[in-house]
This record gives sequence, C-alpha cells and structure tokens, in this order.
Amino acid sequence: MARTALNGLSKNKLRLWLMVFFFALAIPSGLLVYQAYDQLKWEAFHRHRLLAEELATRIDKGYAQLIEAEERRAFVDYNFLVVAGDPKSNFIQRSALSNFPVRSPIPGLIGYFQVDSEGVFKTPLLPDSTLAASEYGIQAEELTQRKELANHLRAILGENRLVSAEQHEDRAGALTEEMVTPAEIPLSDSTGSNYFSSTEPRPTRDREITVESDKASGDDGIKKELAAGQAVFDRLSEQKVDRPSKALPGSNVLGRVEDLQLDSSFEAAQAPMRQQRIAPKTKTKLAKRAPRIERSALPEPESLPAQSTSMAAPQAAAVAPAPLRIRTFESEIDPFEMSLLDSGHIVIYRKVWRDKQRYIQGMLVEQSDFLSGVMETSFRATSLALMSELITAYQGNVLTAFSATTGERYQTGTQALRGALLYQTRLTAPLNGLELIFTIQRLPAGPGGTVIAWIAVILFLLLSGGFYAIYRLGLGQINLISQQQDFVSAVSHELKTPLTSIRMYGEMLREGWVKEDKKRDYYDYIHDESERLTRLINNVLQLARVTRNGLQVQLKSVTAGELMDMIGSKIESQAKRAGFDLRLNCPSDCAARTLQVDPDYFTQIIINLVDNAIKFSAKSEIKAIDIECGVQQDSSVVFKVRDYGPGIAKDQLKKIFKLFYRSENELTRETVGTGIGLALVSQLATTMKGTVDVVNIEPGVEFRVSFLSH
Repeated sequence: MARTALNGLSKNKLRLWLMVFFFALAIPSGLLVYQAYDQLKWEAFHRHRLLAEELATRIDKGYAQLIEAEERRAFVDYNFLVVAGDPKSNFIQRSALSNFPVRSPIPGLIGYFQVDSEGVFKTPLLPDSTLAASEYGIQAEELTQRKELANHLRAILGENRLVSAEQHEDRAGALTEEMVTPAEIPLSDSTGSNYFSSTEPRPTRDREITVESDKASGDDGIKKELAAGQAVFDRLSEQKVDRPSKALPGSNVLGRVEDLQLDSSFEAAQAPMRQQRIAPKTKTKLAKRAPRIERSALPEPESLPAQSTSMAAPQAAAVAPAPLRIRTFESEIDPFEMSLLDSGHIVIYRKVWRDKQRYIQGMLVEQSDFLSGVMETSFRATSLALMSELITAYQGNVLTAFSATTGERYQTGTQALRGALLYQTRLTAPLNGLELIFTIQRLPAGPGGTVIAWIAVILFLLLSGGFYAIYRLGLGQINLISQQQDFVSAVSHELKTPLTSIRMYGEMLREGWVKEDKKRDYYDYIHDESERLTRLINNVLQLARVTRNGLQVQLKSVTAGELMDMIGSKIESQAKRAGFDLRLNCPSDCAARTLQVDPDYFTQIIINLVDNAIKFSAKSEIKAIDIECGVQQDSSVVFKVRDYGPGIAKDQLKKIFKLFYRSENELTRETVGTGIGLALVSQLATTMKGTVDVVNIEPGVEFRVSFLSH
C-alpha cells in the first residue's frame, strides 16, 4: 500500500509534505519549550527579586541601626564637656564626640556640629573660648588639627549656605593663643571603624561649680519664630521630590532616574504584591520616629565681666578661666533628618528645643563612603552582584551605581545603566530620600533552564534528523520505483526486440523465402539473439537471487590462465560478430596463480563487462576490447577489461554499479540495456570476496576485477 501511494508522489511533493509535518510538530514543540523557558525566567526573576528585597531590607536595617545609635545621643553630647553621672557629684568630662581623630561606625563621617538659634557654628571638637584646652590633655599640635577639622566642617556648611562662612571668635568658640587659634587649612575626611571610648570622669579641681535648676518651658512657648541663621535648615526639610534635572556643580550626580529608561515589564506584574508587603513595615518604622523629651545637665561658664570679652589676644591669656556651673534642663529632641547638599556631602541633622530656642545638631558625611560602606559591601556578598547593578538615587537624582558586569565601582552616566528593572524601593526615615534601584544586566535561567535548553536542542536534532531520514528513505523509494519502472520498460524492450527478429527470420526460413547463401547468416543471427536473450534472462534470474539473498556460490580452485581460456572461447564469437577485435593477454607468472572463484559467476562478470564495452563503444574509431590479467603488489590477481569508447563521466563513476542505474535518459538513450549488468558484476565479485573498480583511460574506460591468489 505504501509503495502504491508513492507511485504518484514526486520529489517536490514529498519535500512539501514533510515540511508541513515538520512544522506541524516543530511549532507546538517550540511553543512548549518557550513557555517552559519563559516560566523559568519568571521564576528566576521572582527569586532574584526576593533576594533584592531582602538585601534592601538588610541595607535599610544597617543604616537604621547606625542612625538609631546616633538618635540615642543626648543634647549635651554635642558639647566639649559633659557631666558624668549625677549632676550633684560635680564631676565633668570630655564628651564622647570630642575624641580626635573622629571615630564612628558611620562610614565617611567627617565630624559633628551644632548651630544655635542665632546661626552660630559650634563643634564638640573645640572647647569654649573660656576653657583651657591643656587642662583636658589636648596638646598644641592636636589643637591645630582639631581646629583644621572644625574649619573644614564650617567651610562645608558655609559653602552650602547653612552657616556663615566667617564668624566672630567670641561667638564661634575660638580659643586664645594658649588654647586654639583658627587656621584656614582644608582638612581631609577622617573616618574609622571603632566606636568612641568614653574618657574617665574627672573633678573640676579649683573651679567653682554651682548647680541651678531650670523648669522646662511648655510646648506653647517653645516653637516660636526662629532666627534667620537656621532658616536654611528649614528649607532643607521642605525640599520637594522634583529637584532640577541637571546636577549642580560638585554634587556628583550622574543624571535623573527617568533618564535610565528602565524596562519595568518584569517588575510591574509583581509591584502590587511588593507594595502590600512593604507598606506595613514602613508605617511601623515611621510610627517610632517621634520627638522625645530628655532631662540633661550641662556645665556652662558663668558670665565674665564685660571688659574680659574685649581684651586683645595677649591680654586674654592672662585672664583666669571663668568658673563653671551645672545647669539641668529639659529639651525636646526631634528625629534626625537627612539631606544631600549641593557640594555632594550628606548632612544628617536634628532639631532640639531648649529654653524656647532651637538648636541644630548633626553630622557631615562623605557621600561616596557613606553609600558604599553599607550598600556595596552587602551587595558584593550576594549572588545579585553576578547579574545585576545596584543604583542609588536621591530624590530622583542618580548618585552611584555598583556594577557587577564590568567590575567598575561607579559609572559615568545614565547611558551605561540601562537594563530591566528588578526591584525599586526607598529607605526608611531619615534616609527616605535615598532610593535603591536594582537592574538586571543578565538574568540567569538557573539549572532548570540548562535542562530545557538541552531538551530543546535534542528535540530539534531528533525532529530534524528523523525527518531528514524519512525524506532520504522516501526519496530512495521514489528513485527505486522510478528505476524499477525503467527496468520493466527496458526488459520489455530487450525481450521484444530479439524475439521479434527471431520470429521473423524463423518464419522466413520455414517458408523457404531465404536463399541458400543467406541461410547461414540468418541462422547466426537467430543464434546471437538467442544468446542475448539467455544473458538477459540469466541477469534477471541472478538479480532475483540477489534481492532474495539466495545467491549460492560454489568456489573452486582455478588458475588465472584457465579462466582466461574459458572466457576467450565464450566471448570471441560475440566480439567478432559485433565487429570488435578481442585481444587477450595473460603473462605466465600470472597465469599460474590459483584463485578461489565460481567459474560460472566469473564468466558472467566478464561477459557483462564485454557486453557493456560493445554497447558503449559501438561508434568509437578503435573497435577493440582488451582483456588482460596481472599481479598487484598485494599478490592479488586483477582482470582488466578495456574498451576505446567515450569513457564515463567522473560524476557517474560511483553510480554505475547501482541497481537499475543508467547514464542515459530512458527516452533518449541510444544504447540497449536494463541497468542491472554492472550491478550484478559488483554483487557477484563481492560474493566471491573480490573487488570491482573502474578508471577512465584515454581513450576509453577500463574495468578492473581483483581476487586474492593462493
């Protein structure tokens, strides 16, 4: 049935149908693989987004712990001297914030400062002008360094118009020559990893200490009109999110977040879930940030006579230090706030209300060290560093980007930061102006993606290989059917032509229509055509045995000379009647060699080769057939059959031994034949453990049949 279906199927139709079936299987398979891979991609995105969310929470918690430690500091810690223990014990010591060099767990911390209600700058690094620094273990060289750092802090605040760049000595807390003299030298940042160690409480020695108690003012009288010196800090608190799109000089801003052109298709689908999960946590943390009331004790110098403040510097050195008194009071301390200055520094500050006056206390921090100290360290320690970038933005301005793909710590612009948005969130107050943006540079598919990729490759190879094999098989069947049809046509022609001639000459001889001198020719013609029919029938019978694997070989020991004599007697008359000269040549050393062959099959091989030579060289100028035998280097005996015809095209040398193959078109061929003669030659030679080869020799072609000798 399959063969009947293939009878009307051409090669083009076969290719078309196979392509239709291939795509009918390949397209659904490809969609399944794509859906599976896409699902893995979403799972990988979700997994890495959870990692990003966890990392953001850890970063936020790390900063929150640092800020919380600073929140616990008392109002009096921002002074040079503080009271140790019970105020009635009359013990004072240096504040923990007065240590030098400045050491703090906050990365990039430059120093602490305080601004009073009149906008006067003060730092716990320097004692008041009425105090002798040498009494507190501060040497002159250290005093100079402290003053340099204080000037550096005041210069940064002044550059950003938070305090006056210059202020009078008696208001700024400058020291006399015995103490500290201002120096206008810029100072580099001082950061450390260990927290401060408190100095031991010490008595005030000869200083007179008195204790006064002030009652805390009510809320109605605390928050009144503020001095113009703190107005800039209020403007920092009132800053909107929509900041300028262009960075100010020195702000180290890379660009705007909207310029990143992030692809949010991945993150958008899961954004509602993320907001529901983050919102309760944010509200809980914000609820804890409320002003607190604390009771503090602060040593303050008593008022000096009016003339003491107007002395020249040399005279001031001789004035005795003013006595200290300890005052206790209540203060209301607001939570910390954070802002990015135009200079690129970060200021973290709080507002403190005391005696109906407001103070600003805070710290200045280097932006790059503050951001990388917690963020980069935590980011590099996770697997996110292998496939994403962490971008930090403040109120829409991109500050830093920690890149994993290029290994660079910072990028130079928004063009290098484009990618798919993985996760985006803000830190909690007071750092709620800082935004963490995780972008995907390379999303790994995970171990399941590798399995699916291999399955897809194997499936594609199986489909391609299977359909190619089916195509080759179908093509072979189509060719075989075509060759069989040609064979049937050729056999019909080969049988009909000699039978017609035999019948015609037989009838002429029977009716006596042939003259006596022509009868011999007619008998010879009938004989030759009968021989040709016999060879054709023998070939067909042999073909039937080969296709049934029923070919029986009877090997005998025969010398090469005997084989040459045998074939000479059987094909000499055939060659002569065709008008060809038959030339046999077998050297004596070769003729004596013994071969294991089937004489009948060997004879049929040579007859087919001679018959093929006669057919294809019938129009050649040299009508001769050479049959030779010789010994090769491997001691095998080779029999050569050569004609002087046109030869065989190079592209057909390996095809002529295929069954039913003919070098000529069936409709235009000029030679007779069925296309099974040379195929039988190859099969019979192989059955007798021999080989067949063909080479072109100008002029003509030479067939070589080799057998091992014994």
